[in-house]
Amino acid sequence: MSKIILKAENISKQYRLGVVGTGTLSHDLNRWWASVRGKEDPYLKVGVVNDRSAKATEDYVWALRDINFEVQEGEVLGIIGKNGAGKSTLLKILSRVTSPTTGVIKTRGRIASLLEVGTGFHPELTGKENIFLNGAILGMTKLEIKRKIDEIIAFSGCELYIDTPVKRYSSGMRVRLAFAVAAFLEPDILVIDEVLAVGDAEFQKKAIGKMQDISRSEGRTVLFVSHNMAAVKSLCTRGIVLENGGVVFEGETEYAISYYLSKSENSFGLSLYDRLDRIGDNTKFKFTEILFTNKLNNEVDSIFSGEACKVKLKFSKGLMDLKNMLITIGLKNTDGELICFWAFDELGYKFKNDANSLTLAIPELLLRGGTYHFWLFSSYNTTREEDFCDVIEFAKTIQILPSDFWTTGKINRTNAIALLNGNFE
Repeated sequence: MSKIILKAENISKQYRLGVVGTGTLSHDLNRWWASVRGKEDPYLKVGVVNDRSAKATEDYVWALRDINFEVQEGEVLGIIGKNGAGKSTLLKILSRVTSPTTGVIKTRGRIASLLEVGTGFHPELTGKENIFLNGAILGMTKLEIKRKIDEIIAFSGCELYIDTPVKRYSSGMRVRLAFAVAAFLEPDILVIDEVLAVGDAEFQKKAIGKMQDISRSEGRTVLFVSHNMAAVKSLCTRGIVLENGGVVFEGETEYAISYYLSKSENSFGLSLYDRLDRIGDNTKFKFTEILFTNKLNNEVDSIFSGEACKVKLKFSKGLMDLKNMLITIGLKNTDGELICFWAFDELGYKFKNDANSLTLAIPELLLRGGTYHFWLFSSYNTTREEDFCDVIEFAKTIQILPSDFWTTGKINRTNAIALLNGNFE
């Protein structure tokens, strides 16, 4: 039976805007006087929500507000959200780097954290000396470090420079060494922030493999923050989504990613209906809305390579007979090259004359990672320009995320187009 190894209860964190610390001396005295009388902190009743794009209207902001969740032993929990959502603040509280304004964290066992590149490293000390220093900070004994130091150095890939001061290391080398120390600490809970983005592709793969070994083979718990959805999907067993300092979704990883992507900012400013950069006589036929949905039928701007999806189009028409309409949905790359298209007459689609929408179901979108945009074309019966009704570029921009499409444990590469299957013999 699974055991709860970490529990967050009503965690909130308040900061004062514009200054370092909790505020002025008078504010600190007010807090002290309230605590002496057994009263609540008066400044807990003020503060704006953590929306980085909004203009400040008060002196205080809630970086986190009323966070509650539990983590089971051996679970890998992904924490995702936009920049400024409160992810790093939450990890710092979980790692006891900072304390919450309200609430409590209950944990069992040893926690190791990797929150920033080279945290705890002394620039004047060598890599080997910093292994002992950082290991001691994380709770390892000197004997334990000596027993594992060869494995730590080998895993980091920095053996050539291990006796060189880390001030001469690149940021990637520092994060390699820091991750190696944290991973070989054998913690009960390993807390990892977005620092893996600093490493190269080979190290990221090795680090993710190590985290999988820690959780699956050794039964240890991992809390993982990343903007790399492919890594979150392959590594995590469950996910929570933070938005403006609060938990807005908690559940299975696939659903958490879907929710997060569905909340991403729109890739263009005007609605399709209001766009003026179109060709043709759209008084006869006009595209009014385009929706891109994933296999869970959630509207998104991104999906993984090879996933099922749908494109839903809404339109208005005059007295046009839809049975004579030619409608095409195309995908173009960032160079404006037409990669693929779906022509509804070729697909044998039969329009009902009173229809005002249509849906294209794509079983597998066989494209590699990259940015693409939809091109919409409509014409009355012919492909002559004088018969164009509504033609619009950049109808919607989507992001295809690299994934382990062939389930080999390796994320597919970008910088190419099709995902064509095949076997080596």
